[in-house]
Amino acid sequence: MKTILIVAAVVVVLIIVIAGIAKMASRRRADKHRTQAAEHRSEAREKELRAQKLEADAEERAAKAKREAALAEEQRIQAGRVREDVRDLTEKADELDPDVARK
Repeated sequence: MKTILIVAAVVVVLIIVIAGIAKMASRRRADKHRTQAAEHRSEAREKELRAQKLEADAEERAAKAKREAALAEEQRIQAGRVREDVRDLTEKADELDPDVARK
């Protein structure tokens, strides 16, 4: 009878030890998953900041291109005005010059 009680006590102790070990393993797994989740969140934040910077750079580049296009258009308009002035001056010079054949 004592043997049965000793065996039962050993079995109970083993069950308690195994349960404790399983609980510790479960906690370690949960901690590991929490750490991995934190690392993923940190990496996601870093990548989001990088994406925001890239987007801001692209918007800045687009705005610069738009400004450059507007400046180019202004220069084309100015060039047209200068050409008109050249034509006007040439016509006036032709009108004043007695050596130019009149049409």
